[in-house]
Amino acid sequence: MNLPFSSKVVPEAESVQDTQERPQVGSGQLGPQLEPEEEGSESERPQSCERSVGPKLVLVGQCSTNNRSTTQATESKKPPIHTDCLEAPLKLVFQRLGWVVGSHPWFFLLGSLLLTALLSTGFVHLPKDKKENLEEQYSPIGSPAKRERFFVQGHFTTNDSLRFSATRKSTESNFATIVVVSNTATLLEPDIFSEINKLDRAVKALFVVQENGTLIQYPQVCAKFMGHCVSSNPLLAIWQLKRDFNLRNITFPIYNFNHQFIHLTRIVGGNVLGERKEKNQVLLASKAMRLQYYLQTERAEDNEKSQMWLIHFLNQFTDMKKGLALKRIQAVYFTSLSRQLEFEATTESVVPLFHLAYLLIILFAIISCCRFDCVQNKMWVGAFGMISVALAVVSGFGLMLYIGVPFVTIVANSPFLILGVGVDDMFIMISAWQKTNLMDNIRQRLSNVYSKVAVSITITTITNILAFYTGIMTSFRSIQYFCIYTGTTLLFCYFYNIICFGAVLALDGKREVICLNWLQKPESPDQKCFSLKRACCVPLGSLPDEHGSGIHPINLFFRDYFGPFLISTKSKFFVVLLYLLYIISSIYGCFQVQEGLDVRNLASDDSYVTPYFDVDEEYFSEYGPMVMVVVTQHVDYWNQDVRQKLEKCMIEFENNEYVAKNLTEFWLRTYVQYMEEARQDINDQNTFVNNIPIFLRNFSNFIYDINITSSNEIISSRAFIQTRGISSPSNKKIMLQQFRGIAGKCEVPLLVYNQAFIYYDQYDVIVENTIRSVIVASLAMLIVSLLLIPHPVCSLWVTFAISSVVVGVTGFMAYWNVNLDSISMMNLVICIGFSFDFSAHICYAFVSSSKPSENQKAIEALYLLGYPVLQSAVSTVIGVCVLYTSNAYIFRTFFKVIFLVMVFGAIHGLIFIPVFLTIFWKLWLNVH
Repeated sequence: MNLPFSSKVVPEAESVQDTQERPQVGSGQLGPQLEPEEEGSESERPQSCERSVGPKLVLVGQCSTNNRSTTQATESKKPPIHTDCLEAPLKLVFQRLGWVVGSHPWFFLLGSLLLTALLSTGFVHLPKDKKENLEEQYSPIGSPAKRERFFVQGHFTTNDSLRFSATRKSTESNFATIVVVSNTATLLEPDIFSEINKLDRAVKALFVVQENGTLIQYPQVCAKFMGHCVSSNPLLAIWQLKRDFNLRNITFPIYNFNHQFIHLTRIVGGNVLGERKEKNQVLLASKAMRLQYYLQTERAEDNEKSQMWLIHFLNQFTDMKKGLALKRIQAVYFTSLSRQLEFEATTESVVPLFHLAYLLIILFAIISCCRFDCVQNKMWVGAFGMISVALAVVSGFGLMLYIGVPFVTIVANSPFLILGVGVDDMFIMISAWQKTNLMDNIRQRLSNVYSKVAVSITITTITNILAFYTGIMTSFRSIQYFCIYTGTTLLFCYFYNIICFGAVLALDGKREVICLNWLQKPESPDQKCFSLKRACCVPLGSLPDEHGSGIHPINLFFRDYFGPFLISTKSKFFVVLLYLLYIISSIYGCFQVQEGLDVRNLASDDSYVTPYFDVDEEYFSEYGPMVMVVVTQHVDYWNQDVRQKLEKCMIEFENNEYVAKNLTEFWLRTYVQYMEEARQDINDQNTFVNNIPIFLRNFSNFIYDINITSSNEIISSRAFIQTRGISSPSNKKIMLQQFRGIAGKCEVPLLVYNQAFIYYDQYDVIVENTIRSVIVASLAMLIVSLLLIPHPVCSLWVTFAISSVVVGVTGFMAYWNVNLDSISMMNLVICIGFSFDFSAHICYAFVSSSKPSENQKAIEALYLLGYPVLQSAVSTVIGVCVLYTSNAYIFRTFFKVIFLVMVFGAIHGLIFIPVFLTIFWKLWLNVH
C-alpha cells in the first residue's frame, strides 16, 4: 500500500471556510487533495520552502508556518515541529521530471520496454535442474548444530559398505522407508508377517534399467553390514530365517536374540506392553512396523545410483502395492528424496494461480478506473498499469538472477504480493491526473501530477522497501532471498510508475483531447473516422459533466454515514470494548502459537508424504532420535576421577525428562565392565589403552565410537542417549536447550548432536529473529515518520498501530493453525510497512484537518482517505487470495498472514485509530 501523507495539500480556501465543499476524491485516490489557491495579492500568500510553476498551493506541513484558521490557532498554542524540508526540493525535481516525460512520452515508454527486455535475459540464469538445498534455505545460518556436525564429521568415520550404522551417521543417508499398519489389533501374527514379507521381497526385487542397458539392483546399492544388506527390519529378518519364531515372546524396548540386543523403539509402534522382564516388558501387541531400506551414500557414484533406485521406487511403489493385493495391512512410504522432490513440485503447482491472480487484479484495476465519462474513462490506462507491474516483476527478477541471487521456492510468493501492492501508485497518479485541466498542455498536466503525488509515492515506497530489506537480517536464507527479490521488484514498480506509466498518462491525455474534439463535432454521414471514434471513446456517453461534484459514492458514505456513526458516544464505547477484546485475544494467541516449520508442510496436501507423517506421528512419536554425546578433547579415561566426572554427566543426561534412561549406549561403561570381568587394571594407562583393540573386536558395534590414533591416543569418543516425549516443537526446543546446558556445565568437554538438530535449531532462533526484525523495522518506520510527518502525535500513534497489528497478526496465527516459522516470520516483517501506511495517513489527515472539533477531524480524515485505505487493502487481498486454493502450506500460509495484516491494518486505520484520536486529542492539547 502506498498511501501518501507527507505532501498532503489542502486549498487555502478550505483553511478559512470549513463549510466549503471538499475537492473531488476519485476511485483509488490515495494522494493529496489539491486545488489552486484563491486569487489574491502576493503579500497575502503564505511563504514556504516551495517555488513551483503554475497555480500556487498551500501545503500543510511545510518548512515555514502557514496561515491557520482562527480555530486552529486557538487549539494549538505552539507551532508544529516541521521536519520535512526535503519535500520542497524533491517536489521541484519531480515537477521538472514530469515536464520531461510529458514532452517525450514515447521515449520513456519504449525505453522502459527496452530495459525490461534487456533485464529479462537474466531469466536464462534461472536454475532448471539445480535442486534447492532445503537445509541451507530453511535452517538457521551458523546454527550450533552445523558446527557440531562439522566436529563429528572430522573426528568420526563410518563405512556404508562394511559396517553401516544409521545412528552413527553424521548426515542423513539415502533410504526408503515403509510403515506397515495392521488392519487388525496387532500385526504380531504369522499370516500378517507373511504379507509384510511379500511386500519386503517385492521392494528388494526392484531394479533400474540405465540408458546403457545395465541394471541397478537393490543388492548393488544397499548399505551393508559384514557383506550383507542391512535388514529392513530385524524382527522380520528373524522370522524369515526361523518361521516358527515365537512372536509372543518379544520384549520391548530391547529384545535379546541370541545375545544380540535389538532396539525396537523405532521398529514397532502402537504397542501394548505386558509384564516386566528386568528392564523390559513383554510386547503383547503392535499396530505398526517400520521397514527401513538404507542405501549407500558415501561415494559419489554409489550415491547417484542409490538416488536413481529411490526415484524408481517412488514411481513404482503404488502400482507394486496394488499388484500385491495386500488384505491384512496398509502401507505408507517415504524416502530421503521425498522432501526435496515434493517441495520442488509445489512451485510448479502455483504457476496457474499466478495467471488467475493477474486476471483478477486486471479486472479490479479496470473496474476501479472505469468512468461513464467517456473522455476521462481510464480503464485502458488501468489495464496498462497492470502491464507496468508485470514489467517490474520481470525486471526485478531478471536483475536479481543476473547478479546471482538464488531463486528459491518461497520467492514464488513475491509476484502475488507485488500484483496487489504495485497498483496503488497507479491509482494515485490517475486520481491526480483527473484533477488537472483537460485543455492544458500535456507537459504542464503531467508536471502538475508529478508535483502533487511523486513525493508521496516516493516516501511510501521507501517505507515498504525498508520493511522488506530489514528481512535480510534474519538467520534464514530463504527469507533473505525473498526480501531481496520483493524489495527490489517494488523499487522497479516505483520506477516504472514514475517513468513508464507517466508516459502512458501523457499519451492518454492526447487521446482525451482528440476524443473531446470529436465528441464536440456533429456527426456527418460521410465521416471516415466514425469507427475509430467509437473505439477511442469507449464507453460511449455524453461529454464530461462540468457541473457534477465528481465525488465517489463511497467517499460520501464515509463522510455522511460511517464517520458520524463511528464518532457517536455509543460507538466509541463499543469500539474501545472491541479493541480490548482484540488485544486480549491476540496476546493470549501469542502464547499459543507453535514455533518452527514442520517438515511435512514442505509438501503439498495430496502428497504421499502427508499420510506417512500422520502414521509416523500416531504410532512412533513416543521415542525420538538417538543423540550423540561427544567427548570433544583428549582426556585420561583411565583416570578414575575423569571417569567419575564423565559418568556424573551421563547420569544427569539420563535423569532428564526427555531421555529414556535404560537405552543409553556408551562404550566406556561396557569397556569398564569388560575389563573388570577380565580382571584387568582399568586405572593403568597402558593396560587401558592396549586392550581397546581387543575389546572392539568383541564389541564391533562400538568401532566407530572411539577416535583412536595409531599411537593408541583417544582423541575423542561418543555415547548415545535415547530421546523420548519430544513430538511437539516446544519440547524439541526445551530438550535441545537442556541437553546443551548439561554438556556446557560438565567438567569434561562435551557436545550433543543429531542430524535432526540442524532443523531443531530453528525453534531456538525463530522467536529471537522475529522480535529483532520487528523491532528494527518498527524503528525504521518510526524514524521515517519523525522525519517526514511534521507532528509527534502521528509518530506516536503510528508506532502504536504497528505494535498492535503485529501482536494481532501473531496471536491470530495460532487460531488459524499457522506456525511461527521462517515463512510466517517473513510476513510479520512485511506487515510493518503495510500497517505503517494505513495508520500514518489517517493520523496525518486528522492532525492536519482545520475542523474545530476532534469528531469533525475524524470524519474529514475518513472522508478523504477511508476509501483509498479500503481500496488498497482489497487490492492486496485480491492479489494473494488465489493462494488460499493452493494445496501447499507455504502458499496458504502466505495468504493467511497477508490477509490478517490487511484486515487488521484496515480496521486500525478506519476504526480504532480515528476513535482513539478523538478520545486522546484534547488530552494531548492540554499537555502541550
